Amino acid sequence: MQVLVTGAAGFIGYYLAERLLSEGIQVHGIDNLNDYYDVNLKKARLARLQAQPGFHFQYLDLSDRAGMAQLFEAHQFDCVVNLAAQAGVRYSLSNPHAYADSNLIGFVNLLEGCRQQQVQHLVYASSSSVYGVNPKVPFATSDSVDHPISLYAATKKANELMAYTYSHLYQIPTTGLRFFTVYGPWGRPDMAYFKFVKSIKAGQPIDVYNHGDMQRDFTYIDDVIEGVLRVMRQAPAPAVGAPYKLYNIGNNRPVTLTRFIEVVETALGQTAQKNFLPMQPGDVPITYADVDDLMRDVGFRPTTPIETGIARFVEWYEAYYS
Repeated sequence: MQVLVTGAAGFIGYYLAERLLSEGIQVHGIDNLNDYYDVNLKKARLARLQAQPGFHFQYLDLSDRAGMAQLFEAHQFDCVVNLAAQAGVRYSLSNPHAYADSNLIGFVNLLEGCRQQQVQHLVYASSSSVYGVNPKVPFATSDSVDHPISLYAATKKANELMAYTYSHLYQIPTTGLRFFTVYGPWGRPDMAYFKFVKSIKAGQPIDVYNHGDMQRDFTYIDDVIEGVLRVMRQAPAPAVGAPYKLYNIGNNRPVTLTRFIEVVETALGQTAQKNFLPMQPGDVPITYADVDDLMRDVGFRPTTPIETGIARFVEWYEAYYS
């Protein structure tokens, strides 16, 4: 089996490629190694993958139309998992063109490659950000997501619409995964938990937005990967004219920001200095995943408690940055 993983040097891409390789699956990874966050961390993940048999890497940007076309001409992929994207809600406020290039143009190039090669299943990362300020909780994939409050969220909503169109027109099975605040070892330095650990260990204050009155459905990386793998193995059947499906992958147990900080403090054995601030533009007060569809269709729901996940992250952080 040949699987293309885009964003292979990224957080989720690295873990997925590693898991696939452990199961004897051939993985072709691509990444543009952009400098949105520490490139050395991306290179360290990539080096671990390149040390394993069955992994093939190509430096490639999704927005490179010719390069993407050549990639699909040269390889026959059984499944494509698109995890490459310009991430970050707040970064999209100041760097909108990065999102248009990667998340829109790049996604069209990927869809075209899948169409030309008639890929058996395209799985792609969406985001809980598409729910915006949805007042109904938990968030279900049947909820309206027509009011995104960041450009990042808008591009992810656009990806879902574009995927549906290709599923409808060309009968390409596509599955979108709305990830909810993924965290864990080897994670992204731009995420709050990573910043909290770094600042607390350095004796520096942490920024607590909306004065701590927020909840997040923190989802541990191992749970995310298990969900992705199960979805990969079950391409959607045609429904409403298209073999298309959306799933939430979230812990289904929101944690308050104040409780989350307490867990970080316990794992570090240190107390945080808190700098309370108002809500940031593009942020939402709560994310909360309804995962009934995921449980019904693939028999899985995330289970890792925040206490376990943060303890593992702190252990990795202290070892990696020692």
